[in-house]
Amino acid sequence: MTRLADRTRRIATSPTMRVTAAVDQLRREGVAVIDLGAGEPDFGTPDHVNAAARAAIDQGFSKYTPVAGTSELRRAICDRYRLDYGVDYAETHVIVSAGGKQALFNTALTLFGPGDEVVIHAPYWPTLAEQVKLAEATPVVVRTRAEDAFALTPDLLVSALTPRTRGVIVNSPCNPTGALMTEAALAVVARETAARGIWIVLDFCYEKLIYDPTPHNLPRVLADCCPDLAVVCGSASKVYAMTGWRCGWTIAPPPVIAAQAAVQSHATSNVSSITQKAVLAALSGTQAPVGTMLDAYRRRRDSLCAWLAAEPALRFLPPRGAFYLWVDVTAACSPDGLRSTIDFASALLDEERVAVTPGEAFDAPGFIRISYATSIETLREGSRRLLAFVGRHKEAAVRAVQPHGR
Repeated sequence: MTRLADRTRRIATSPTMRVTAAVDQLRREGVAVIDLGAGEPDFGTPDHVNAAARAAIDQGFSKYTPVAGTSELRRAICDRYRLDYGVDYAETHVIVSAGGKQALFNTALTLFGPGDEVVIHAPYWPTLAEQVKLAEATPVVVRTRAEDAFALTPDLLVSALTPRTRGVIVNSPCNPTGALMTEAALAVVARETAARGIWIVLDFCYEKLIYDPTPHNLPRVLADCCPDLAVVCGSASKVYAMTGWRCGWTIAPPPVIAAQAAVQSHATSNVSSITQKAVLAALSGTQAPVGTMLDAYRRRRDSLCAWLAAEPALRFLPPRGAFYLWVDVTAACSPDGLRSTIDFASALLDEERVAVTPGEAFDAPGFIRISYATSIETLREGSRRLLAFVGRHKEAAVRAVQPHGR
């Protein structure tokens, strides 16, 4: 019998990655699948970013870089945040990592440990909880509610703080709900946590994907309220359509960055040198492609919401950020039919060849996450199939609860 380390029994594989794997397997078998589960942009990386990568290759920029990233890229991250949020950081406040996921993982490993509690909010991206467990800390889950538009309120977070709380992780815009945390709410939480010596970690990987003019300068709030106890984790993946390039970053007090560099030096070392040149161009060059992609996401969001509104059994709120529609499908489930949203997603894939992510992946049964990071034509066909599927199963759910003989 294979003996594995105890930590492997504390974590689960990524449910969102399982959806991707299922779609990939079906496609390799020749099955045409409409994938509304993928959490990545369908846009190509901007041309000027690709050009910078090609130039780096042509110039032979293929050696190791400092573990924390090149000086020019770290400066570019500082410059971007100064321009966008009015916050001033030095290079010593920044480390470049292999995606936002590694930025958050480095943060968990360097801040949390055995006996610590870390507050996270559900529905949540599953990796956040699993990374806390890998750090041998305990995730403490607070639950936002559909009737409150999944708002992350100060009372919700502050009420979960205990003497064992070591950190609070905030994800805004939120994957999967698309909800935003307000500046005022974060300020209240930041002052409370600072008074108790508790870290705030901001998962800011969807930072530019916000649809309406909304004050959302969360880095400024943290810089004002708790600069010595704040960590911001960002990424090029979603904003610049660079998921496969693998580049994220952590902004934190220099001792935290030094500790993360030590951890990373024994794990992955530096991010790909070519990727670093590409992300440098993304951050320091024109930001027009970001606006173009956001406009397309907005049109897709609005179209998807209009199509699905035709079915009362699908309950949702238009997301304020990110590129997911978070849908309550409990009206299409029943004890004698689709008992869970895992069953719902599985049956939808089997019957209609449409992939979505079940809410159980985000610790929120009863919901599904629909990604609209795909073409409008794919969304239209996926919506048609989803509506047909729900119509069939809703009728079955109604029959299941009717008294016998009627």
